Amino acid sequence: MSLSPNFLSKTLGRVKPSPTMAVTAKAAELKREGRDIISLGAGEPDFDTPEHIRAAAWAAIETGQTRYTQVDGIPELKNAIERKFRTDNNLEYSADQIIVGAGGKHVLYNALMATLNPGDEVLIPTPYWVSYPDMTLLAGGEPSFIETSIETSFKITPEALNAAITPATKWLMLNSPSNPSGAAYSADELRALADVLLKHPHVWIMSDDMYEHIAYEPFEFATIAAVEPKLYDRTLTVNGVSKAFAMTGWRIGYAGGPAELIAAMRKIQSQSTSNPCSVSQWAAMEALLGPKEHLKEFRAAFERRRDLVVERLNAIDGVTCPTPQGAFYVYPSIAGLIGKSTPAGKAIETDEDFCVELLEAEGVAAVFGAAFGLSPHFRVSYATSDEQLLGACERIKNFCDSLS
Repeated sequence: MSLSPNFLSKTLGRVKPSPTMAVTAKAAELKREGRDIISLGAGEPDFDTPEHIRAAAWAAIETGQTRYTQVDGIPELKNAIERKFRTDNNLEYSADQIIVGAGGKHVLYNALMATLNPGDEVLIPTPYWVSYPDMTLLAGGEPSFIETSIETSFKITPEALNAAITPATKWLMLNSPSNPSGAAYSADELRALADVLLKHPHVWIMSDDMYEHIAYEPFEFATIAAVEPKLYDRTLTVNGVSKAFAMTGWRIGYAGGPAELIAAMRKIQSQSTSNPCSVSQWAAMEALLGPKEHLKEFRAAFERRRDLVVERLNAIDGVTCPTPQGAFYVYPSIAGLIGKSTPAGKAIETDEDFCVELLEAEGVAAVFGAAFGLSPHFRVSYATSDEQLLGACERIKNFCDSLS
């Protein structure tokens, strides 16, 4: 049975499926068909969740912690999040200022659903995480983009921010370190942006700090509500355990912010998903309170992989790959390859063409730059083994060298 044209929501028509998920699914499909595929599309560490965190989950199951919990998180996990914000970020939040959701994406979505009205604008720097614009559209708002470039190190300037703000602006999305570019804002750079935001008291800040613990020396992580305490009352500081603790599938994100905003988000959550997984909450508590020696090990591995990928991609004619300060992605430019053709005569007119033909010719799955709002680029996730990365870089070089 086919659905009638008017059956599906008009709101659904405003959004598109996640391109990163689509690339990952396509790579998996080709693998099942027997193709030799190296997938660089997924944004998740290839490490196992640390053993002490897994043990906490087993203990929660054995002690019967498998029932409904408070909608916005168990008190024990909230206490751990309070401590994390205090010790890591110099931010003070009480229990009624904290919410726990089913991943960082869930928390961001609830915040937008709780605050956006038709016509409200959300400022999103490019390149952006693919879900920001579509979550904004689903919530009834309008995404408005602030362009960056390699020349600005994929970071917005105070001047560009000031020029982008309108009376309709409600939120600024600030993701540092960034997915997809790995760009990260220093405390001084955040201070300069804060000076602009202080002149526009109607603009709130959504600080997506998910990659906080994956930042490379000499860069030092900072978050805007701590850099400028005057912005504390209109900042939602979002984080989670997915990336730093290799817990992507456990689906736990959290945020600290003004109590009234958190209460509104809690209301949305109470009528949609209710509480996050009970067992995952106990595991997340252990992640935040338990040993963290793995953070240094993960970071060292990611930094080694970053340097490997940056060096090899920059050795390819037509590719320019900046060195990111955090996260586990690179975002190389392929401006020097646009307009060339494959040996079969297929023109590379866009970065999507590049990624489609790269997958077909060499079996390397990457995400095209247009999905992140800034072309001509593509995103490589180096959250995989050195062996896979070396193989992928060699295949990418072979493909690029074949273009004429």
